[in-house]
Amino acid sequence: MTEDDAQSWTTERFGAEATERLTAFVAMVVEEAPHQNLIAPSTIPTIWDRHVVDSLQLVALAGADTSAKRWLDIGTGGGFPGMVVALVREGPVDLVEPRRRRADFLQLCVARLGLGEQVRVHGSKVENATADASIISARAVASLQNLLRGAAHCATTETRWLLPRGRFDEEELAALKQHWRFMFHVEQSVTNPESSIVVLDRVSAR
Repeated sequence: MTEDDAQSWTTERFGAEATERLTAFVAMVVEEAPHQNLIAPSTIPTIWDRHVVDSLQLVALAGADTSAKRWLDIGTGGGFPGMVVALVREGPVDLVEPRRRRADFLQLCVARLGLGEQVRVHGSKVENATADASIISARAVASLQNLLRGAAHCATTETRWLLPRGRFDEEELAALKQHWRFMFHVEQSVTNPESSIVVLDRVSAR
């Protein structure tokens, strides 16, 4: 997917206004990139494909009845996927980012993009965050076991977990079943045929 294709993909699904908001955010990320490592420098020329669309594909997986419910994104970093999600959907979004400079950047984005009433930035580990989330996302952050253990207090059995993981690891999922009950399915990434998104529902500790 070229950068033009990625922007067209975005406009077709979310509209021209959403694409304009995302363009403003992308410009902020690129401007800040020389000052801190928000994304891998090698991915800046393909930021729409590698980061924006890669984040936006999670919105459709959240479910048709969750557009106004709270979304919690763990390890938001430079804003992917949490800030991107907030720019195209209704409903509150919580961004959890323990690294102070990145959390400060996210807070600046919230202010400049007019998201102050919708988005909260938690400059802490998820274990110290407080949120009742209907959707939890984490883009290649930690192991599944550590993710569930760390964020369980923010979830209920009705929470859907959207977890981009790169290659699907059956052994990791099997190990998870030793400590957790859940339903799951795996989606293929639209940006990388070798990457997968693990979708967990009905999660509870054994």
